Amino acid sequence: MTPNHSNNFCCGGGGGFLQSGYKDERLEFGKIKDDQIQATKAGYCIAGCHNCHAQIHELSEHYGGHYGVVHLWTIICLSLGILGPNERTYLNDDLKEVNVFHPETAMM
Repeated sequence: MTPNHSNNFCCGGGGGFLQSGYKDERLEFGKIKDDQIQATKAGYCIAGCHNCHAQIHELSEHYGGHYGVVHLWTIICLSLGILGPNERTYLNDDLKEVNVFHPETAMM
């Protein structure tokens, strides 16, 4: 993403703004971050904190980005094969079944 590192843009959900009640203003400010994410054409955005995750997920839906937003721990657990079926809410169809044990299809 550009800009990045210390010049990156805030998602607009931090500092209590996510729960402030100013939804229209929060989404308007967050458009900067959504535009930045959509410019990458990435299928997913990995968020490091819950506020960013909630805000960016809402931005994706509001502005039609349709990119997935996942917590960092979700990707780590998925790569280790320990992400449970009930922890896949924010995964798109391409990852929902990755490393999921299905006893009905397992060899006996």
